[in-house]
Amino acid sequence: MDLTRKGATAATRAAHVAMAAALPVDDGGDFALAERGFIGTIEDAEVPGAWSQRPFAFLEGERPDTVNPSLWRQARLNAHHGLFEVTPGVYQVRGFDISNITFIEGETGWIVIDPLTSAQPAAAALKLLRDSKGDRPVSAVIYTHSHVDHYGGILGVASPEEIAAGLRIIAPEGFLEAAVAENVLAGNVMSRRATHMYGGLLPKDPQGHVDSGLGKGTSTGRVALVAPTESITHTGQTLTVDGIEIRFQVTPDTEAPAEMNFFFPKFGALCMAENCTCHLHNLYTPRGAQVRDAKAWSFYIDEALEMFGADTRVMFASHHWPRWEAGPVRTFLTKQRDLYKYIHDQTLRMANHGLNATEIAEALRLPPTLEAEWHTRSYYGTLSHNAKAVYQRYLGWFDGNPANLHKHPPEAAGRRYVAAMGGAGPLLAEAGKAFEAGDYRWVAELVGHLVFAEPANLEARALQADAFEQMGYQAESGPWRDFYLTGAQELRNPRPPSDKPRQASPGQLRTMPTDHVLDSLSVRLNGEKAGAREIAFTALFTDTGERFAVRVENAVLHHRAGEGGPEVAITRDLLIDLVMGARPVEEAGLAGPGAAALTELLGLLDRFDLWFEISAP
Repeated sequence: MDLTRKGATAATRAAHVAMAAALPVDDGGDFALAERGFIGTIEDAEVPGAWSQRPFAFLEGERPDTVNPSLWRQARLNAHHGLFEVTPGVYQVRGFDISNITFIEGETGWIVIDPLTSAQPAAAALKLLRDSKGDRPVSAVIYTHSHVDHYGGILGVASPEEIAAGLRIIAPEGFLEAAVAENVLAGNVMSRRATHMYGGLLPKDPQGHVDSGLGKGTSTGRVALVAPTESITHTGQTLTVDGIEIRFQVTPDTEAPAEMNFFFPKFGALCMAENCTCHLHNLYTPRGAQVRDAKAWSFYIDEALEMFGADTRVMFASHHWPRWEAGPVRTFLTKQRDLYKYIHDQTLRMANHGLNATEIAEALRLPPTLEAEWHTRSYYGTLSHNAKAVYQRYLGWFDGNPANLHKHPPEAAGRRYVAAMGGAGPLLAEAGKAFEAGDYRWVAELVGHLVFAEPANLEARALQADAFEQMGYQAESGPWRDFYLTGAQELRNPRPPSDKPRQASPGQLRTMPTDHVLDSLSVRLNGEKAGAREIAFTALFTDTGERFAVRVENAVLHHRAGEGGPEVAITRDLLIDLVMGARPVEEAGLAGPGAAALTELLGLLDRFDLWFEISAP
């Protein structure tokens, strides 16, 4: 059975020809914007152990048949890297991670906006800035929103000692709760799905990962979650940070549950965070997250236009390249505003006619004025899954058809479908015909039932992988491409099972507040094991002096500040080690009734395996 990577089929090449003919005219304007203000860089943006642009050198050649022509263009734009002057006093380092890090020149030091995903690229970016523009201290850090690629690298720009000494860390209200919910409570499943969405396991080549649409890809260095010291609570709030006035606009439930835009009057510079970037963004992100509010998103862009538009000379964001001059900025923001409102309104219009989410996703098209823009294209979010997101936000997962109310799970349904088609042989024959016809979506649906019914069927896995591969080659969206190609790779090369959970890194647990560490344990409690047990103890954290009453009842884990039961003295790091299995409880040196209660609780906590299967049972 052939389980190797394949080239593009005739059907895929034809799809690319059709796509190229439908694209907007490329006048080179975006490339000029992406290069404007370039100061310098380090070779290949090479950050040992964390990031490098070197593997993407193939983008300098001609587009191969295995990459969508529109995504290829975006990939080349995102390959620009280095230090750029946005306007005197405002600088960005782009291309050292999936996101941008921005530096504002204050009276005494550098104000850092969004310190990337991990510490090493953030440190490299700060060094590049200092080498060019002066070795000044970091005077403050601003998180635009609660996604890890905008806060995780803070230890690259600020030491733990500087943070403990009171470094100003400013974020929108609700930042910490949103960051914990997304990256810790749902962290294991979201991290696993992120390996598909960002192509982290794929080779970086024309048949693998070429771009994420939002940027080249995520860095892999040290990640931390350091709590803000100040929250922006309302639109119109103004702070003076290192002598620089900043006017804030809170934008909850837009690109993140906690997000904000802000304006620097001194520089005429508007930061639109991740609310306006050079593509259609996600209303639902395929790695998994809360569905975003398209109507609110549009409203806040309009509000930003009214609040800051007249005074804005340059607009920059947390990804991609800036826009300069009032007219082009207003045009860009206006079309971004209407992009999200259009998807919202038209989805609900069709839903009110009785179409379900799948039908709406298939029918929705942009109007000519929006379709003519490069920055509205589906490089990250897509019309298809964003329409489904709007439907889900208002109407949920159920489409009203009783046949979909209580369906069989995939393995049980797969066995029934295979039997109904007369077995694996007839199903594969039918799927083979569809593959030859270029109907890869039908192949994926049909063979998916066989893979779940018979996961060891190599012919089924190979055909499913071949279909995923062609769908990946055709995808304009970077995440869709990476999902398809990673699925194909894992079907062809199944990961050997492990006798113990292969857990995700506990890095963010170690830097988050103790209250949130305890909260994260609640989703590890195995309700079936807990049953009717009741457990109560007081956790005294000797490194912070905090006390928490911890209790299990009705198979639910609760905690609150204070006392409640026998005491066990422990450090945060030791608790995390015990939860993750890094140290056995027998070697922890804990004793007494409180320790016994904690040990009983530890025995009821699950350890998550990051490498669960996605495309197979």
